[in-house]
Amino acid sequence: MKLLLVILETPSRRGGARGRSQPKAHLKMGRRPCLQVRTLARTTVHLKPRVSGYVLRGATADHLSPYPSSTAAFVTPTTCMSSLTTSINLLLGLPLFLLPGGSILSILLPIYPMSLLCTCPNHLNLTSLTLSPKHPTSSDKLISNPAEFSPRMLYKLGANAKEALSELYGAISDLQNAHPDGLFIIAGDFNHVNLKTVLPKLHQHVDFATRGANTLDLVYTNIPGAYRAEPRPHLGYSDHCSVMLIPAYKPLIRRSKPVLKQVKTWPEGATSALQDCFECTDWDMFREAATYGDSINLEEYTSSVTCYISKCVEDVTISKTITTRSNQKPWMTANVRALLKQRDSAFRSGDKAALKTARAKLSRAIREAKRAHAKKIHDHFQDSGDTRRMWQGIQAITNYKTTSPACDRDASLPDALNDFYARFEVQNNVVARKTIPPPTDQVLCLTTAEVRKTLCRVNPRKSAGPDNIPGRVLRECAEQLADVFTDIFNISLSSNIVPTCLKTTTIVPVPKKSTVSCLNDYRPVALTPIVMKCFERLVMRHIKTQLPPSLDPMQFAYRPNRSTDDAISTTLHLALTHLDNKDSYVRMLFIDFSSAFNTIIPQHLIEKLNLLGLNTSLCNWILDFLTGRPQAVRIGNSISSTTTLSTGAPQGCVLSPLLFTLLTHDCAPMHSSNHIIKFADDTTVVGLISRNDESAYREEVQRLTAWCGANNLSLNVDKTKEMVVDFRRAQSDLSPVIIDGSSVEIVKSTKFLGVHLADNLTWSLNTSSITKKAQQRLYFLRRLRKAHLPPPILSMFYRGTIESILSSCITAWFGNCTVSDRKTLQRIVRTAEKIIGVSLPSIMDIYTTRCIRKAHSIVDDHTHPSHTYFTLLPSGKRFRSIRAVTTRLCNSFFPQAIRLLNTKN
Repeated sequence: MKLLLVILETPSRRGGARGRSQPKAHLKMGRRPCLQVRTLARTTVHLKPRVSGYVLRGATADHLSPYPSSTAAFVTPTTCMSSLTTSINLLLGLPLFLLPGGSILSILLPIYPMSLLCTCPNHLNLTSLTLSPKHPTSSDKLISNPAEFSPRMLYKLGANAKEALSELYGAISDLQNAHPDGLFIIAGDFNHVNLKTVLPKLHQHVDFATRGANTLDLVYTNIPGAYRAEPRPHLGYSDHCSVMLIPAYKPLIRRSKPVLKQVKTWPEGATSALQDCFECTDWDMFREAATYGDSINLEEYTSSVTCYISKCVEDVTISKTITTRSNQKPWMTANVRALLKQRDSAFRSGDKAALKTARAKLSRAIREAKRAHAKKIHDHFQDSGDTRRMWQGIQAITNYKTTSPACDRDASLPDALNDFYARFEVQNNVVARKTIPPPTDQVLCLTTAEVRKTLCRVNPRKSAGPDNIPGRVLRECAEQLADVFTDIFNISLSSNIVPTCLKTTTIVPVPKKSTVSCLNDYRPVALTPIVMKCFERLVMRHIKTQLPPSLDPMQFAYRPNRSTDDAISTTLHLALTHLDNKDSYVRMLFIDFSSAFNTIIPQHLIEKLNLLGLNTSLCNWILDFLTGRPQAVRIGNSISSTTTLSTGAPQGCVLSPLLFTLLTHDCAPMHSSNHIIKFADDTTVVGLISRNDESAYREEVQRLTAWCGANNLSLNVDKTKEMVVDFRRAQSDLSPVIIDGSSVEIVKSTKFLGVHLADNLTWSLNTSSITKKAQQRLYFLRRLRKAHLPPPILSMFYRGTIESILSSCITAWFGNCTVSDRKTLQRIVRTAEKIIGVSLPSIMDIYTTRCIRKAHSIVDDHTHPSHTYFTLLPSGKRFRSIRAVTTRLCNSFFPQAIRLLNTKN
């Protein structure tokens, strides 16, 4: 028999003026204050039916003695409980509450009236208990968050594992739908059952043995780090130790510091005033001032223009410093803050009449502020075509905020990071030399219409670069600025010079993880002038027109009609097709480069661009663009000294990804049994090995290593992983691959372009990862439903945040999912259907639709590397099926897609 003893500890009253101002109604009549979950502790105990009242009394006293100001409750089944019921009743004259389904609740100490809710199916001992005051008094002001007021406790007593997990998921999911902000505590003797298999977002707190050497009694909550578990003595004759959960949760205001943010506000009429200013500006004046004889100083010309634009923006905008706190309410206004100060001042003065008046004004202002905020959110959903405003309303309701870990405020950190990011400069000893263009070389010339069209497409919310010109200015004033920027761009192209002010970069480091241990844990985010991004976009369009469409077919990044789905499907098809042969296996080498973009040597890149047929003038312009780049690191208000770089391509630039793919276009396999799959800098070597002959594969790896050395690409051997796919019965021990004298680790699974790939080509690990992410987003969907949003808005949110996760690269992996994995994914869809109240496309329907769509796009694209898999039969109506021996290959993407196309035809 098992007994759940819940100890509800009373929090200490807050000190200071606010603490003294709280009503003391909870101290009257011997009553205790309302439950606060952050100070809740619990104990799971196991009793024998013959336990006596004296044993129970003594054990309970031992457990409650450290908590003299606590409220406690017993929850236990009524099976064979006649003696125990009498013992509890005699303990302190406790009131008993019989719960449906065979459970008994006894409140040990008087508390506020509680509403009890219990569900217990016949085939499963499951108790759901809701604790919340029916008549909240003024003391509920002690509770800072309503979510901390209504805990859920479910106690599983034993059942068939799969059946129990199914029932638990259904019960907990229904409770989460009804109370999305509640704290959920699921406690019990779970034995071998793992609740995280169906609810991966729950957190388990017991980390010690509870019965002998085994950890059987577990406690799950939906808040990470909410409690710290400690063992306690056995209660009565139980062979299970008790578990005490000590609150360890820190309020949000204590976990994060206030953030100061500098923002610019645009008063009414500022945009039109700026347009009028630029319309009346004589831009030829700046050109004439920078002209010396027959030459124009492009640096001076560009700097004067950008500085003038920045000064005009400062004249029409207002700069403000905003303090953002983690617990700040969205409806808080300046008027409410002022009235809060008046109320506190009246309280300190001791004037009761003034305090009463201040409180009334404050309450009225809070109601008006909340009403205005609710109207503002409601207005976001009036226009279904304005998706941005709609998502702003959704974020306001769900309180969804994407926050990155804060950087260290050490004054020396910016300079240290700047030196770290510039560490590859010492490896570049190649002098950049421009080539004299031939007389027949055609210089790229841009038109005003092209520049105006590009400026009009600028994202107005784009962060300003080092030139302090925001995207909003370029978009709103595109008509007025197009002529002067067209002139600057054409002078730059004709002279093969990029102004230094346009290629200046400011690096804003973002921590890759919450705990930073070294400089490499900071990800460099480059801010460059938005004007230069527009310039690069125009040049990139011209470069793509000069490249052959069949260039580097195994590069799936930055190409039309290419995606990670194509790269994964191609890799798997190569492996599965080869594994259908006898005495064969596959070795996959997942290569990791160290700062691949930052190691590019411009002179080597230009030599390859010349071989690809780009004209000399454009190559000289690209060379100047990549050399002599000033760079500084900014953290908050601290900025490092400036370093000039002539190595690499900034990751924040538009041209950098294209230039990297052109640098690596000649990285191709030498042997037909090897394939190199590329997605930007993610490179995978697929070795198709037969009869244990790995000579071609190992030679390919050594050749690739030499190619990387010649192109100044640094291989990170520690992060480079290898996976062996071998389904032979008689497998031999394989020796690892050696790169630069170090062995590459052979792993059982790895993350490949966003999906978890296992060496047995099953997808359970990938399904678990997807389910975990989707479960997290179901919380926000429940919040939206609680806000009474209509089903169309909920469906849109589901498609954008949950279905997008479930269907990510689904064409590559879903076909080989097990029935269990498919049920797990479909369970998420069914839960979302219950929340929204409408039917949603099933996972199978999504997979079928995506397969057909992807197949049609490959058939229509003759340059796609997988186009040859779709061959029409002589009838011209059906495609030739791919021969498959194993079910793995038969259920993969390409055979499935061909079957679907033939069925549709």
